[in-house]
Amino acid sequence: MSEYVIQARDLVKSYSLGEENVTILKKVSLDIKKGQFVSIIGPSGSGKSTFMNIIGCLDLSDEGEYILDGKSIKSLSEDELSSVRNKTIGFIFQNFNLLNKLSSLENVELPLIYQGKSPKERREIATECLAKVGLESRKYHRPNQLSGGQQQRVAIARALATNPQILLADEPTGALDSKTSKEILEILEKLNKEGKTIVMITHDMDIAKNAKRLIRIKDGEIFE
Repeated sequence: MSEYVIQARDLVKSYSLGEENVTILKKVSLDIKKGQFVSIIGPSGSGKSTFMNIIGCLDLSDEGEYILDGKSIKSLSEDELSSVRNKTIGFIFQNFNLLNKLSSLENVELPLIYQGKSPKERREIATECLAKVGLESRKYHRPNQLSGGQQQRVAIARALATNPQILLADEPTGALDSKTSKEILEILEKLNKEGKTIVMITHDMDIAKNAKRLIRIKDGEIFE
């Protein structure tokens, strides 16, 4: 078994803007070991979101190879990529991406439905994940009854529900005040100590410094 959970090899990604072809990632290579807490910092337009989409199996590179947990994803079908996203990666977004009509518990249960878990199993796992982020007492509350920080905790609990190896956090504190941001970062640090590999994308150096490893991305290239 490889000690690396993420291995990017000379990744290139371009997009067409009108008649112009713009290269967003320029032969990006990066290895991340299991259990690391890594932040990738860069300004808007640097390529960090494109890179995250590729390591999250939400998009494919035009060139190069991406090896996730020892397996190349190049030849995987859409269904196989969807399965990898569901089992191996937990996503945490800046805007929480919770469904407003569902309670905290039901939001956390969502990825477990796709795994075919029984209602009883789903409820038990979701309750346990909400307890991990200190929100068990809010499990029947809907997002509009929760503060921003509480909504992000629900989002983290949802990311944990499938027990993924990797948590990908895209600007996880971007919509929060500094005190709440600190609380969310403390939760991420605790999860990292418990063995989760965490990759956090941010444009904020104060946030990035909370990770144990700092990687800069600028104009589609990586510096460490």
